Amino acid sequence: MVRLLHLSDIHLGSGLAYGHINPATGLNTRLEDFVASLRLCIDHALNQAVDLVLFGGDAFPDATPPPLHQELFAQQFRRLADAGIPTVLLVGNHDQYGQGQGGNSLAIYRALGVSGFIVGDKLQTHWIETRGGPVQVTTLPWLSRSALLAQQESLALEGEILAHQLLQRLRLALEGEIRTLQPGIPAILLAHVMVETARYGAERHLSVGRGFTVPLSLLARPAYQYVALGHVHRHQVLCRDPLMLYPGSIERVDFGEEKEEKGCVLVEVTHTGASYEFLPLPTRTFHTIRLDLSADPPQQAQSKLLAAIAKAPVAGSILRLIYRIRPDQLECIDERALHNALAPAFSYTIAPEVVSPSRIRLPGWDPSRLEPLTALEQYLADRSDLAPLHNDLLAAARQLLEEYVDPLQDWAPNWEELGSSSLAPVEEEQLPLF
Repeated sequence: MVRLLHLSDIHLGSGLAYGHINPATGLNTRLEDFVASLRLCIDHALNQAVDLVLFGGDAFPDATPPPLHQELFAQQFRRLADAGIPTVLLVGNHDQYGQGQGGNSLAIYRALGVSGFIVGDKLQTHWIETRGGPVQVTTLPWLSRSALLAQQESLALEGEILAHQLLQRLRLALEGEIRTLQPGIPAILLAHVMVETARYGAERHLSVGRGFTVPLSLLARPAYQYVALGHVHRHQVLCRDPLMLYPGSIERVDFGEEKEEKGCVLVEVTHTGASYEFLPLPTRTFHTIRLDLSADPPQQAQSKLLAAIAKAPVAGSILRLIYRIRPDQLECIDERALHNALAPAFSYTIAPEVVSPSRIRLPGWDPSRLEPLTALEQYLADRSDLAPLHNDLLAAARQLLEEYVDPLQDWAPNWEELGSSSLAPVEEEQLPLF
């Protein structure tokens, strides 16, 4: 039996806009959050005395991370090398530079010859000796269209035909790797892919045009006892036989992952099957307070906002307050009080959505047949916020109506005074150009 830790989608350096500089360390506080989650994952690997660690791809937000982020990543994985735990680093879409044509951010570990580290940047099966016995790991990195088809080939193919050709090439290539597997030895497929049956998040849209979706049946092969996936940030099990799952990302990237639990998985694999345990991580909380105050009296808006904040997990959270409000309610909002109530949060944003009041329809009346003053009186009767101006508005309206003169009624031509000469055609004159 081989005991392994499977983690994925670290994205070290993401979401820095939600943090601030820690004066004690000089680091962005959100960067510290991501490092803390990664440290806990490595702690699990060491405390559980695992035989193998599998990383499912996407170490950083892109393939050119700042040197500091590379150093922080290496410091944690160096602990595995020091403990003699073999580690496979799979290349994800965010790790590739130029869709894989210009290298990747993980290749340095192979170039330096880090003991026990394997970089999975191509479809290949690796024989790994662990303390729990030998294991076979087939690495399937993020594959772009150009990785499977030559450019001239793809230009001549339509969308559906191209996708079919890509899957056929991948199926044949994976079948070739399966035929090299040794029976009786645990076999694992480590893949950074988008599986059709998965519940996707924002990562599906981030990869449009750079990859393709694969059917579950292409990966759920009897030759593999465990299919370790990366790319989708939501933890989920896609198949039980063989066991196929996404561990999910180790930290929330944005509010799109607000309700997702984050962690890694501990897996036991034999040559007949696999079992797992999800290890949740105490990650930073994201929380949204959303209110619609547009139907409330102006004097109630502030109290409702403060009551909603009091019920929310504000302390230490990344929080956003979104509320709909009418223009006449704005003056009743004490923004300083809102900021004070949200001050215990790790970070927060306040986003009021000012909406125009809906047009008031007068029940039982046809607006096209109402006298102007009658229509105005009915309108003011339904607008309590305009009550102080009621008399002034009506007086102004009466004055306007009294002063109004229809120009069509004041002017009428006297056709008898107009002679026939006045109806004669006028000779055309050419206007000077200069």
